[in-house]
Amino acid sequence: MDTAASPLPDDVEALKALLAAALSRADDAEARLAKARARESAIEALIAHLKLQIARLRREQYGASAERSRRLLDQLELQLEDLEADACENDCAAEAAAAKTSEVAAFDRKRPSRKPFPEHLPRERVVIPAPCSCPSCGSARLSKLGEDITETLEVIPRQWKVIRTVREKFSCRDCETITQPPAPFHVVPRGWAGPSFLAMLLFEKYGQHQPLNRQAERFAREGVALSTSTLADQVGAAAFALMPLYRRIEAHVLDAARIHGDDTTVPVMAKGKTDTARLWVYVRDDRPFAGSDPPAALFHYSRDRRGEHPREHLASWAGILQADAYGGYNELYAPGRQPAPVIEAGCFAHARRKFFELADVEGAARRRSRGGRNGMIYPIALEAVQRLDALFEIERGINGKTPGERVALRQERSAPLMAGLHAWLTAQLAKLSRSHDMAKAINYMLRRWGAFTRFLDDGRICITNNAAERALRCVPLGRKAWLFCGSDRGGQRAAVLYTLIQTARLNDVDPQAWLADVLARIAGHPAHRIDELLPWNWESGRARIAA
Repeated sequence: MDTAASPLPDDVEALKALLAAALSRADDAEARLAKARARESAIEALIAHLKLQIARLRREQYGASAERSRRLLDQLELQLEDLEADACENDCAAEAAAAKTSEVAAFDRKRPSRKPFPEHLPRERVVIPAPCSCPSCGSARLSKLGEDITETLEVIPRQWKVIRTVREKFSCRDCETITQPPAPFHVVPRGWAGPSFLAMLLFEKYGQHQPLNRQAERFAREGVALSTSTLADQVGAAAFALMPLYRRIEAHVLDAARIHGDDTTVPVMAKGKTDTARLWVYVRDDRPFAGSDPPAALFHYSRDRRGEHPREHLASWAGILQADAYGGYNELYAPGRQPAPVIEAGCFAHARRKFFELADVEGAARRRSRGGRNGMIYPIALEAVQRLDALFEIERGINGKTPGERVALRQERSAPLMAGLHAWLTAQLAKLSRSHDMAKAINYMLRRWGAFTRFLDDGRICITNNAAERALRCVPLGRKAWLFCGSDRGGQRAAVLYTLIQTARLNDVDPQAWLADVLARIAGHPAHRIDELLPWNWESGRARIAA
């Protein structure tokens, strides 16, 4: 019986050569595969980057749609993060694979451009020792031609220190009187926490939504063991010390002729459960009509959503209130209300949202794919959204102009659109039953048409209540981290700190740096000059000191 001849040689050297060639081909194949993966990852990252840019440009050009475009941008940003990380990882793998072979070149990925490091960061110069002699001829006659500098960003872990304040005692040799300098101020009586530590504690809890128990765990890992109850003492004392600033911001907001109002839910602990409490916000922002007064946000807390709360918050105020159609505001609009009736201004964003939900084609497709209720898509709703978007487009062009200029442009461009919208909505309503979803969306506007058209005659009025909704955004973000307030006092304290932090953000001031400086100075600061510590005055004061 004949046996098949083996394709492999019997010679050892020939086998070694054959194995080396096979390994070389395997390395080449591996390098080409890694290069292909790196190229594919780079292309995917580039596509994601371009999609994100297109979405941002569309948002800027066609207007901010809070219902969908914000979620889309968040999803695209998260996707881009992962794809960029994948592309870098595959690029490194391709370089390592290409180093094993001379046949395949490494993949050269176009990396995202990096901005220069900020100039205010300190620079540490590390010089690599140069050779003492020429590596070619051994001569020691070397002359410096220049240098190449590579900058690497590094971080120093948070440093803790204990400040020992020494107060020396002296005795007078003549009268036997003992003298000693007064003790330094602490936010907490006989306290131990410095102003920078307190500012970090407050900002992490209310600005970055990190509960005290998580902060305590992080401090312990850094070698500083502090209990949650100890940190809570500092938070309560700091909030008490900052109350004068809260009162001044409250007076500033209620001194405005026009404010935005809104509220959101906040869970609060009850016996064996959580109740749904409320955080209310009132925002003063005169920048849309070129006002010179600084913006500010005022928060209040209440256990429920009864209408008595906004009436109490705005008891001494009268002006233009931009808000949604919450019934608790109705008594503020009453003609006989004292000191004067509040003037209602409608929010087109709320009105548009009702039509948008009925015209959300993509949302209906998503619900259908998940097996949910397939809502109807109404062409009437789509046309309503388009008509409202035309008004938003006009507003973007006049944002920042004076009230007179805004009124003139609105009378010229927006008034005809509003008249056409009213006639169109009335005609569509006549074709629908009263219980129809579209009828409810149309009646939301027609029953408040006076409030929705008031912006045509007053240049100070915005067509949306987005200023209040932006200020409230910190609360839903925080709810995912701290879940609920521990008590009503905790909710009131949160309202105070939210007021300070969000007002600082509205004025482009670093909240933590501002709080640290204020906590260090507020005890010795004259009460009649407390306005100097407000966020919009604090930055200018620091600039004068620096000059």
